Amino acid sequence: MEERIQKILSQWGVASRRQAEEMIRLGRVRCNGKVIELGQKADPQVDAITVDGKLLQLRSRPQPVYLLLNKPAGVISTRHDPQGRRTVMDLLSPELRVGQGIHPVGRLDADSTGALLLTNDGNLTLALTHPRHSITKTYRVWVEGHPPPAVLQQWRRGVILDNRKTRPARVSIVDQNHTHTCLEVILQEGRNRQIRRIAQQLGYPVHQLQRTAIGLIQLQPPPLPEGCYRPLQDFELRFLRDQTDRIRIQESSAIKE
Repeated sequence: MEERIQKILSQWGVASRRQAEEMIRLGRVRCNGKVIELGQKADPQVDAITVDGKLLQLRSRPQPVYLLLNKPAGVISTRHDPQGRRTVMDLLSPELRVGQGIHPVGRLDADSTGALLLTNDGNLTLALTHPRHSITKTYRVWVEGHPPPAVLQQWRRGVILDNRKTRPARVSIVDQNHTHTCLEVILQEGRNRQIRRIAQQLGYPVHQLQRTAIGLIQLQPPPLPEGCYRPLQDFELRFLRDQTDRIRIQESSAIKE
């Protein structure tokens, strides 16, 4: 059965859908010896598809992998880093690093820590990183100073970033000391460095930021140590699949309208 080649690459764990599209744009993907164009279709059971000269073979299709990682600070949320910095892939066992097509779902900036999903399921990655359909993400955020209720209410209502207002957020005080305040922040979107930029804009810069949960997928209990990972449990996988099913229904309804 013919399908778009970027979809085939994501289904087979070669890369996420967006990464596969970029590979195609760069001319790294061929079908039957010819460089392909974005959107071109093929049948992996009939056509010879290669990436960087390596043949995609039916028997080489990896088993689906779904992991939760507790990312430490200083680690980059990507498969490869041109500057040679440590990436999340360096935290995985050798058998998971190569030939499995595992990649991070979304990103945490280098200075942030906490929950990050890793998978070789390209369709899941595409659904969960779609900017219109982000699932809730929970953060513990230490900020400098003591933001008053009016500032927290402004954050909850939304703040203008890049000429566009952020979605409403849940923001509450968890703890305070003489110099800092710990906030719990729950978002339904994930713009680049969003929490850090909002906190800076409001006058209370971030001192420390940890993502504690992605939907109902949590770092604890039991505690998952920094730098460690675990397979997702059955109920967590059901949650993610329910989310992707909901997204498909929404997109199908939008097309019909």
